[in-house]
Amino acid sequence: MAATLQVEVDGIEPGGGPVRVALCQGGLSESFCTRGDEASVAGGRALFAFRDLAPGIYAVAAFQDGNGDGRLDRTGLGLPLEPYGFSGAVARRGRPDFSDAAFALQEPGAAIRVRLARALPRR
Repeated sequence: MAATLQVEVDGIEPGGGPVRVALCQGGLSESFCTRGDEASVAGGRALFAFRDLAPGIYAVAAFQDGNGDGRLDRTGLGLPLEPYGFSGAVARRGRPDFSDAAFALQEPGAAIRVRLARALPRR
């Protein structure tokens, strides 16, 4: 059995660079987020599709890569400097627990939306 996950990312800043999305299972650190994609922005949103996924519990992490370095830039205290977001109802206090961002993916699939926001005002 396989499922497809459609991810729509909004809250994208104009001229802020491409959007990167990672699909995570079991946690939100890089080691748990093994599938990812990048897209250019069109009309303030970006669309992604992850195909051939086994049904299960997943979470999505996304950010807008303002300087194109492939990483979410952070302050010395670890606060994100670029717009970021997660699936689920999570607060903007940093990386949430996996359980707060998690959703069940079943066959044939699902569609979710991730809204990007800034932890700090733009410099």
